[in-house]
Amino acid sequence: MSRSTATPPTADAVAGPALAGTRKVTRRGHRRRSPAMSVLLHGTLILASLIAIGPIAWVLLSSLKPGYAIQSSELTLFRDTTLANYSYVLTETNFPRWFLNSVIVAAFTMSIGIFLSATTGYAVSRFNFPGRRPLMLIFLVTQMFPVAILIVPIYTILARLGLINTMPALIVAYLTIAVPFCAWMLKGYFDSIPTSLDEAAALDGCGPFATFWRVVLPLARPAVAVTAFYTFLTAWGEVAYASAFIQTDDKFTLAYGLQQFVPQFNPQWEYLTAAAVLVTVPAGLVFFFAQKHLVSGLTAGGTKG
Repeated sequence: MSRSTATPPTADAVAGPALAGTRKVTRRGHRRRSPAMSVLLHGTLILASLIAIGPIAWVLLSSLKPGYAIQSSELTLFRDTTLANYSYVLTETNFPRWFLNSVIVAAFTMSIGIFLSATTGYAVSRFNFPGRRPLMLIFLVTQMFPVAILIVPIYTILARLGLINTMPALIVAYLTIAVPFCAWMLKGYFDSIPTSLDEAAALDGCGPFATFWRVVLPLARPAVAVTAFYTFLTAWGEVAYASAFIQTDDKFTLAYGLQQFVPQFNPQWEYLTAAAVLVTVPAGLVFFFAQKHLVSGLTAGGTKG
């Protein structure tokens, strides 16, 4: 009598039908978006994009029109296109000087703001010292006051120091806006970096500043990029402090200088739009180089871990 030599079924073969059923259930459980919902979603996104891009595109197109075409009641995208507006702004006004002033103020505000915010945020995150909590509370409270309220006390201080109508006055004023917010943001980011890295650096002979500069700061690059972008925009587009602390045309910044194109009785919209387009170029370049770090820098540090 011969013995059966049939091979017993493997585990995969036994589990095959069950896995197949699971796959079907999984596929069925994934709900596909209906065509109507897809059209509604994409339509909403397109509408939101047009609302965001529309004013920018209109300013750009207006900068290429003569004055009578902009003030005309007839709405047209293109009409007598010309680059004369840009030529006038760059050669017949103090726009180049205003541009240089803005670059100097924004560069110093960004550099000093990054240094002060990063060192403050790291010190508060890593060290316990008397006045630590009140310091961060003061930073938080300063964000509650609008700029209009702070103009008078800051003006009084700067006047006593002899800094009115100087670029250092604007740099100091803009730092009072940027540093408290950026210090809080960087403190949260530094909290998310393990302290074991600091301990390992200390074992290798690094002091507190060397640990901060060589170990922690490179890991905080996304947050530093956000700080740089925020401090730059604070100095680049601010008007209230510039109008209060600057008194002569050769010290104007771009944001304040643009007001010269819209006098009370004869607004020159063609030159204003051309200057506005030129003002956005440096800010766009800064955003282009910092964009890969902006999302991670804004979201990281929101939770510790």
